[in-house]
Amino acid sequence: MFIRFALTAELHFNRDLTPEAVEAVGEAVQDANTLLFRKGVPADATDEEVGRITSYAVTGAVLRLEIVSGPYTRAHDALFRFRKEVAQKLGRHHLGLRNIVVTSFRIRIPGPVPESAVPRIPFITSADHHDDAVDLVLDLSAADLENRVPDRIVRLVQEKVAAQEYGGKGEHWELISESSRRERVYDGDPTQEMIRRRWIKHGASRGQWIFGPQAVEIFRAVERLVLDEIIKPLGFSEMIFPKLVPWEVWMRSGHAKGVYPEIYYVCTPKTRDPSYWEDIADYYKVTGTVPVDQIRERLDGPVGGMCYAQCPPFWPFVQGETLANDCLPIRVFDRSGTSHRYESGGIHGIERVDEFHRIEILWLGTREQTIATASRLHDLYTRLFEDVLELEWRCAKVTPWFMAQEGMVGESSDAEIGTRDYEACLPYNGSWLEFQNVSVNGDKYPKGFNVKIQSGEECWSGCSGIGLERWTAVLLAQKGFDRANWPERLARLVSEPEEVFRFL
Repeated sequence: MFIRFALTAELHFNRDLTPEAVEAVGEAVQDANTLLFRKGVPADATDEEVGRITSYAVTGAVLRLEIVSGPYTRAHDALFRFRKEVAQKLGRHHLGLRNIVVTSFRIRIPGPVPESAVPRIPFITSADHHDDAVDLVLDLSAADLENRVPDRIVRLVQEKVAAQEYGGKGEHWELISESSRRERVYDGDPTQEMIRRRWIKHGASRGQWIFGPQAVEIFRAVERLVLDEIIKPLGFSEMIFPKLVPWEVWMRSGHAKGVYPEIYYVCTPKTRDPSYWEDIADYYKVTGTVPVDQIRERLDGPVGGMCYAQCPPFWPFVQGETLANDCLPIRVFDRSGTSHRYESGGIHGIERVDEFHRIEILWLGTREQTIATASRLHDLYTRLFEDVLELEWRCAKVTPWFMAQEGMVGESSDAEIGTRDYEACLPYNGSWLEFQNVSVNGDKYPKGFNVKIQSGEECWSGCSGIGLERWTAVLLAQKGFDRANWPERLARLVSEPEEVFRFL
């Protein structure tokens, strides 16, 4: 069983068709069904698999067509192939095509398709589910057909079906390596102890913390270790990436496919004219309450969102460029600001938050260079976790992060593309926390941002995010707060900050 398309459309001309013009239409239909729609189609494709006009009728200035197809020369593609052909033939009869009106469009997608796999979008007016297929009725314009909306709907349904069959990240976890079990010296929740010691305090926003000097000392120690053990040995150069990400970037990076439930949106005021906002300010002065509903009506956008995944806003720096061979591989990193992710009900402690601090490592070059950098990173991370920080850790191959974020599964057949997570044991609850990853993203970003290499080789990239909150949570969960139990390098880097706050 294969996918089926069926449409009915009207071609409106500038005047009534003459008998000679109607005869020309019949010839065009015959040519289309026997030759035009067969172009580029496998020779062994059956008639039912290929687009064909099953009926046509002329009423005055309107040519009505019914077109069906399987997977080849899909009905909407057949319509526009025929439009070009018939317009040329009828032009000889001084007839001009004014517009196309799509009166019906149906798709049958084979296989069991659960209701949850059919997207709730205005184009789909009904869905009739069967044991072996789903029938979709669509409301589409000719412009929608030219924009290939039907193909995108089919692909989206297939992705949703595959995602539900594929399952969650935890079901696709393959252990690569692990440390030996370490001596347990602390079994408390580090977040609660940091609160008790007044090292940290909840911020005014959800999933947000204010980090005091003691906590920041550990953050800076982690940064120093990463700089000395990871970034400097591999020659990464520091950059500053934007933290407000417009839709254009997320469309090219692929995040626009599924990031919506987890981003913090950014809107702009419709105007900076103070008089436009005076009544808002006056309302607050009188009531002591911010009129959020009134403010919402005076905003444009959203224009995008706050940084969600740290590397996409880098890519406009190289967008549309051809990179010289002798500058590759390019290795850069950013540690200039916060990332923001709406974690819904999943916030917990300092390790799962809405606002977090991260060093983002990014590299690009040829396929071989990208894979080699990732391999070197794995070696250095392993040394840092095993010999320097003396952690209890494990490394696993998991669902690539960008596939999880974008609702994609099984998009790449290249075994080198994917993500490896580093997880650390949390003694206080016996669970494992993913605190580090290395991703080889293939040509995903270079292709999305049209980045090429002088040699003509395919450009690949990778990224690795170092979350300061998670590293700190792991270190304190395993090593506790007694500095005598800390690894020597960490203890040496963390000084005792002067007492800044004394609360009465």
